[in-house]
Amino acid sequence: MTAARPTIVATCGGLNPGSWTDAVYGPLLLHAIELARVEGRAPRVAHLNTAGGDQRSIEGTELEAARAAGVDASHIRFFPHPNIEHLREHVLSQDVIWVSGGSLVNLLAVWRAHGLDAILAEAWRAGVVLAGGSAGALCWHSGGTTASFGPQISAVADGLRLLPGSLGVHYDSDPNRRIAHQAAIAAGTIPSGYALDEGVGLVYEDASLVDVVAERAGQYAWRVDAADGVVDETRVTPRLLADAVPSPSPTDQPSYQEA
Repeated sequence: MTAARPTIVATCGGLNPGSWTDAVYGPLLLHAIELARVEGRAPRVAHLNTAGGDQRSIEGTELEAARAAGVDASHIRFFPHPNIEHLREHVLSQDVIWVSGGSLVNLLAVWRAHGLDAILAEAWRAGVVLAGGSAGALCWHSGGTTASFGPQISAVADGLRLLPGSLGVHYDSDPNRRIAHQAAIAAGTIPSGYALDEGVGLVYEDASLVDVVAERAGQYAWRVDAADGVVDETRVTPRLLADAVPSPSPTDQPSYQEA
């Protein structure tokens, strides 16, 4: 089966540290798979690590985590060249596309150069769940704030625009991001939208927000609006997913999750 409606899960999550393996699929990633409504076979999840430069060392960790979760996983690479001849067919055959973090700007440029942006939009309309963490959450929106150009957080306004509004990530773990995100919205560089603490995700059907979820207690999403240059920030309490942990841990985010 496919998702009931075109679905996107935008998160600050993904892989979590494992006990018997280096990493496991975290509750946010597992929730994206659940929304794909797969029955009678292993879910098919394609990992895209474009934002991190398609690091091969990450792939082994992801494949091990996928096996532990009973998932049929694959990787779509663009460095040094595409690893899949029939890209559209492969993407449309998946249940979930999971996009990991790294450089949002580089991700968008590479995807557009290879036509993946249009393929992903088609897959979304066909019921493939699009999901990801950090840059893999920002990319679906109209714009957001990112460290793609260096340590100073910058606004990017040319996202894929499958979702309206902007997104900010790592809102609680990097105080510079909150300051920069609010400033970009106040200046009108990016539109109003949401921001995410670590371990929180937004679930969209079509282009409408239908759920806010978390894999950690005590974490929040934030609605960030501005009028006449004045920012109004509203805390949104998420619904805790199964297996949520009591409190955040700084070791829970792999290094390649930076957006």
